[in-house]
Amino acid sequence: MTLTHTGAARSARPFTATALGAPRIGPNRELKKAVEAYWAGTLDRRSLRDVAAGLRRDDRARMTMAGFDSVPTNTFSYYDQVLDTAVLLGALPARVEGVEDPLDRYFAAARGTAEIRPLEMTKWFDTNYHYLVPEIADETRFTLHPEAVLADLAEAVEEGVPARPVVVGPATFLALSKAAPGAGEPWERLDDLVPLYQQLLSLLRAGGAGWVQLDEPALVTDLDAAQLEKVTEVYGALTASADRPAVCVATYFGDPGPALEALGATEIDAVAVDLVAGGPGALAATTAFHDRLVLAGVVDGRNIWRTDLDGALGTLATALGSSGSLAVSTSCSTLHVPYSLEPESDLDPGLRAWLAFAEEKYDEVRVLADALRDGRDSRADAFDRCREALAARASDPRVRDMSLRGRVDALRSAGATRAPAAERAAAQRARLGLPTLPTTTIGSFPQTDDIRRARAAHRNGRLDDAAYTDAMRDEIRRVIELQERLGLDVLVHGEPERNDMVQYFAELLDGFATTAGGWVQSYGSRCVRPPILFGDVRRPNPMTVDWSRYAQSLTSKPVKGMLTGPVTILAWSFVRDDLPIADVADQVALAIRQETVDLQGAGLAIVQVDEPALRELLPLRRADQPDYLDWSVRSFRLATSGVSDATQIHTHLCYSEFGEVIDSIARLDADVTSIEAARSHMEILGDLDAAGFTNQVGPGVYDIHSPRVPAEGEIAELLREAVAAMPAERLWVNPDCGLKTRRDDEVEAALGALVAATGAVRGEVSGT
Repeated sequence: MTLTHTGAARSARPFTATALGAPRIGPNRELKKAVEAYWAGTLDRRSLRDVAAGLRRDDRARMTMAGFDSVPTNTFSYYDQVLDTAVLLGALPARVEGVEDPLDRYFAAARGTAEIRPLEMTKWFDTNYHYLVPEIADETRFTLHPEAVLADLAEAVEEGVPARPVVVGPATFLALSKAAPGAGEPWERLDDLVPLYQQLLSLLRAGGAGWVQLDEPALVTDLDAAQLEKVTEVYGALTASADRPAVCVATYFGDPGPALEALGATEIDAVAVDLVAGGPGALAATTAFHDRLVLAGVVDGRNIWRTDLDGALGTLATALGSSGSLAVSTSCSTLHVPYSLEPESDLDPGLRAWLAFAEEKYDEVRVLADALRDGRDSRADAFDRCREALAARASDPRVRDMSLRGRVDALRSAGATRAPAAERAAAQRARLGLPTLPTTTIGSFPQTDDIRRARAAHRNGRLDDAAYTDAMRDEIRRVIELQERLGLDVLVHGEPERNDMVQYFAELLDGFATTAGGWVQSYGSRCVRPPILFGDVRRPNPMTVDWSRYAQSLTSKPVKGMLTGPVTILAWSFVRDDLPIADVADQVALAIRQETVDLQGAGLAIVQVDEPALRELLPLRRADQPDYLDWSVRSFRLATSGVSDATQIHTHLCYSEFGEVIDSIARLDADVTSIEAARSHMEILGDLDAAGFTNQVGPGVYDIHSPRVPAEGEIAELLREAVAAMPAERLWVNPDCGLKTRRDDEVEAALGALVAATGAVRGEVSGT
């Protein structure tokens, strides 16, 4: 299989097996620990860099040992790959320029400082990974700073690794950027980036790169004819020079459709296509590369289920007929899955056989590449083990519960409705008696070392149930007393018993399994262990009622019951792929509905059902979005419509661009919706108003992901902006998100400022 394409880099050797990227946080979260120690001042810069270098070296070794003949490099990041690209292109905001040290400047853009506001954060396409949103001003002058990319390449070349540097492509970088106030659309700056990418390609070739991968997942979104024409123009310019490596453009997370034709009209040397999420459409579109290398993404880089090797080999055989050369690949970077199943000795052996984490996926890639070259019989043992595991999964009784499915069908048929919002609001006002601009928090309070130690001791059997309950109750009492002392109006129990807002529920619901070390990066140093949703979901017992009842017994103020919504539980889990996701969501909704009813029965007047991931799962193509929005709204309403009109239902949304789903947020029909707004200066309120949203809203008034404590005046100014956009009678005051990741002193100072600012603005609103 040889290339016949006549591009400038036509002599580059095709490869056969690779991944589009790799996890970078470390199998045991080594980078998280090192970065946080650096922020705390307990680890010096040299030691931090040593940890980073070790992780990069280990990643290269892992993929080389798997048999890859092309290894992605420059996939490491101290925080975020889009932020790295902003540094590469000299596109950091002007407000961080005063930070002299480059690494500290980088972290200032990511996290902020006492004086510097960080970049906004939002979801990376339809995943649970968060990226930092570059701000492009008219005054932004792009300049190339390739030191990190070149240094990473040099490390690989010195080791003899067949390196393929990976860089976010120019179209995706600008598509994901936002315009600074008063600036033009970032997309209009594409021509400014072309000479920088040309220079970068030349430098990478000189550094020893035979191939370069430019990531362009934006090409699987809806692009108009003018944008596609611009893609052809940009990549035509980037590949016109002979002074470059072979260029592979990586599309993933969906079907690139017409974008492949636009790329095919240029001299790029290869394209990577996601044949898991893209399906038959993506496979058909590869005909545009009949004379070039196609990286066929048949091993799912986003989920943890074992690949059907027989089915994948059939897909590869079809793709081989429409490409000049074929390489087997993961569908996207394995950033989204844990490192390895090897440490998971406590997982049920049957379930374990159904799974593949990053290292197991690398083995699958190599098996498929060998079978494609030498025939299926050359790896017969691997194919036989796969068939056995898939058959066992299909017949496992935990996977299917027909009586449960019948109850879900009956609930859907009955519908999920409550009284009109105005009637509910009147009943809730009479019951709660809250002031104008009521203050609250989103739910969690800091997870102290003492809390974590108590949970670990209980989990390991070193702390009995009674002692553990006493420890958690002591923390709940402390948090309730703190909130009362600060003067908050609606209190929370602080969630000390919860390791994670999804994993906690997964451990108490049938149909889920959890891992010991299945960590993945959510953003920066924040790591999560997504549960594995493998079977039909049941709630065997109440999950939160005792903790919430105890918290309410400590105060005369209302305490919110805190639950995670069905869409977010799915979005932040590895979800089964053998049942329509809408059906899975409704099973989870039934379990959450049972919990809301029990919380009401325990005397709670407010129940919050968080859906921060509502926007996250939105399909990337507009044509696919209405169906998703219909079932996601339905599942939330199924979960929340079992309570009386006098019980107030809250929800919470954060860290996504919600403008596209404003109508659906309204359709959730929550009595109160709290939503991230601090970093975007209340922009969301205008969107809600334009959509005719009439229920109550709690726009976040300070960013909890930054260590900076907001001043009272800063919060008051944001509240004034909110009051100008929406009647005060419909507004609540709260932080952007939960307080789990912050320190106690930060929380007390910030909430004190929040309460004081609210008092001042209440006085202005009432004229006192």
